[in-house]
Amino acid sequence: MKNSELRGLSLDELKNKLAVEKENYGKLKFAHSITPIENPMKIRENRKLVARIQTEIKAKELNQVAEASK
Repeated sequence: MKNSELRGLSLDELKNKLAVEKENYGKLKFAHSITPIENPMKIRENRKLVARIQTEIKAKELNQVAEASK
């Protein structure tokens, strides 16, 4: 998922997406520790996606605080 797609989502949608992606990341790590998965780069991609989602959530929260204080 690209950054532009993440920016189009609402804060609630981002939080739901974050929960799903964190769960997927945990499952990938667990599966890889038991038997190596075919493409271990999926773990890195998923970790970076989680970080991008967290960054976008933080930016939206800060934007809401800034608008509220005006």
